[in-house]
Amino acid sequence: MAKKPATASASGPSGDVSKVLKMLSDNSVEYVDLRFTDPRGKWQHTAQHISTMGEDAFRDGIMFDGSSIAGWKAINESDMILMPDAATATMDPFSAKPSLIVFCDIVEPSTGQFYSRDPRATAKLCEAYVKSSGIGDTVSIGAEAEFFIFDSVKFGTGGNFGSFQVDSVEGPGSNLKDYPEGNMGHRPSVKGGYFPVPPVDGDSDLRAEMLSTMGEMGLPIEKHHHEVAQSQHELGTKFGSLTTMADQMQIYKYCVHNVAHSYGKTATFMPKPIYGDNGSGMHTHISIWKAGKPLFAGNGYADLSEMCLYAIGGIIKHAKAINAFSNPSTNSYKRLIPGFEAPVLLAYSARNRSASCRIPYTTSPKAKRVEVRFPDPSCNPYLSYSAITMAALDGIKNKIHPGDPMDKDLYDLPPEELKGIPTVCGSLREALGALAADHDFLLEGGVFSTDQIESYIELKWNEVYRFEHTPHPVEFEMYYSV
Repeated sequence: MAKKPATASASGPSGDVSKVLKMLSDNSVEYVDLRFTDPRGKWQHTAQHISTMGEDAFRDGIMFDGSSIAGWKAINESDMILMPDAATATMDPFSAKPSLIVFCDIVEPSTGQFYSRDPRATAKLCEAYVKSSGIGDTVSIGAEAEFFIFDSVKFGTGGNFGSFQVDSVEGPGSNLKDYPEGNMGHRPSVKGGYFPVPPVDGDSDLRAEMLSTMGEMGLPIEKHHHEVAQSQHELGTKFGSLTTMADQMQIYKYCVHNVAHSYGKTATFMPKPIYGDNGSGMHTHISIWKAGKPLFAGNGYADLSEMCLYAIGGIIKHAKAINAFSNPSTNSYKRLIPGFEAPVLLAYSARNRSASCRIPYTTSPKAKRVEVRFPDPSCNPYLSYSAITMAALDGIKNKIHPGDPMDKDLYDLPPEELKGIPTVCGSLREALGALAADHDFLLEGGVFSTDQIESYIELKWNEVYRFEHTPHPVEFEMYYSV
């Protein structure tokens, strides 16, 4: 049975409202853009003219209709409150009119409590539960989201057709194409994108602008580089607390999409848009702290604490249920295929990146953490980070030991050894079934709710149904002449 819910304030102003009001004045702001995240993880917004955003708006919130958000309320119970979090205020670098972005929580007007299906509320409740459990007081998260940049994308489906085409100056066939400025021939080969200098890496300046723009929006930026696949990239920001890092992932995606758009290009966080090359992951690093002490550092394997090993045990035990949140698209499982460079095997290791839970090398106890390698950037960061954290807490509370580490190259293991190693899910269908069967650990502390999980599963089943019932072009190649 779930324990008493953790507490996290859902009413009253959050952050220093006076600082926000000063930002409005100093920057001659005309619109306040209220941002929130839907169950799928997509950022949504509505803009309020500055004349409507006094101190009372931050205290009482702004009413809106939640019935049109997929997976949320019915039309007969649609009234909801956007409660601005003043601590998240940042200027929008892409708007023509001076606009201030503020993250919002969703509040039930009848109760004044968080709306149970609001992903950001789930993240806040997760952090509160960590504190109330007595295990720690801070969850530290770091995420590495990869993405692709294309020059053109075309796709469409109908009753009698289905096709897509992506094009990039780095992509397949580009060596033989004619370009207005000429074909210079400098581009990464298949699986050859890690880490050539320009001109082979032709998007270095584009990535730098993406990263600098994130810095302007308040993210602590660190690095950028080309990834393994053609047209694939990654930017790096510093780790932080769970909700903050989920907020920052929304800004990360916003900057990537909009800077690419300003260059006349298109960016996607779809995990596997290209056949035969690497897919995009979002390796998620987690550690738990208490009173400034890193609780995952110790004297065990790879200098881990016993608590950390139990956390790994919990993540491995519940990995298939986590997949429903960390790998929530049908496309996710075109990346998670056994036999390729994808972390499908549920094992842990300090030596190789083929394990789904890796222990990155560090000499500092403060940097000791677990890198969960199977998530991908199509996920809702609030729900994915929270699910991973709740699994880790379950492992700690129930002392779920993960067994011995796997320091061999897991991709080269003989079949008889591979049989004993569990794997992540092979499809979104399997992941949703796993979540339906294994979600009690998520209900602890009232972090997730049964209603939220059931509505999420229903939302995602619609995607599975559409995917499984739509003829695929490759099926015509394989079966048309049977």
